[in-house]
Amino acid sequence: MEPLSLQQIRSSFVNCTKGEASRLRLPLDFATLPWQDLDFLGWVDPGAPLRAHLVLPREDGPLGISLRVPAAGRTSAVKSSLCQICLTGHASSGVTLLAAPLAGARGREGNTVGTYICADLACSLYIRGKRQPRLRAGRQEESLTVDERIARTTTHLNAFVDKVAAG
Repeated sequence: MEPLSLQQIRSSFVNCTKGEASRLRLPLDFATLPWQDLDFLGWVDPGAPLRAHLVLPREDGPLGISLRVPAAGRTSAVKSSLCQICLTGHASSGVTLLAAPLAGARGREGNTVGTYICADLACSLYIRGKRQPRLRAGRQEESLTVDERIARTTTHLNAFVDKVAAG
């Protein structure tokens, strides 16, 4: 992914108001992000921990969506969960359900779509082996190449974002 400016990020959002986009805070490590290892930019807003944001590169420019993070609940140390975007297995606290208001009038009426995703939104780093999930039984190895895992992750994420953007 090519590095993005603050203005590119703020103007990319399709499911929030311009005011909401202007108030969002960038990730605390924004200046040191490993852009070459990212397929999308995803972060939990440091100023509003119940909000998360995703920005994807698209042919016609970056496309961003805002997401709602559930309030902390109970998690099990024994159970594991699977991210629906990158298919990385985590301890149950490593995957969370993020809900995105739909773009346009349907979103303003309260309609949302959700997906289970890595809680730290670091799918790109997990599929490249740059970050390891916390699992009791260890990570399952895949026969896919890294490039094939990147393509699968990109396909899953684009399908989710397309649902949000379509309203």
